Amino acid sequence: MNMFRLVVALLFLAYGLIIGVLNTQPITLKLLFTEFQTSSGVGIILSLLLGVVVGGLIVVATLVWPLYAKLRRANRSAAAAAGDAGPSAADSGR
Repeated sequence: MNMFRLVVALLFLAYGLIIGVLNTQPITLKLLFTEFQTSSGVGIILSLLLGVVVGGLIVVATLVWPLYAKLRRANRSAAAAAGDAGPSAADSGR
């Protein structure tokens, strides 16, 4: 599985390098308070990277944090149920 991940990562790296090499036209990125010159390949890669980061944050905020909170509540209720039953209930099955 690690070899597969390495191959996929190298393919994406090669794809990014190809995009960077083929898109050498200069562009100006105008941001809120600043602007800077770069090639269009770098602009494409940066926008893709920003999209991945924003998408990951959305997934974390809408899926991971609620599921983690649900898991914590379930663990607390399971620990409380185990604490209420005591050790004698676990030994009664013997």
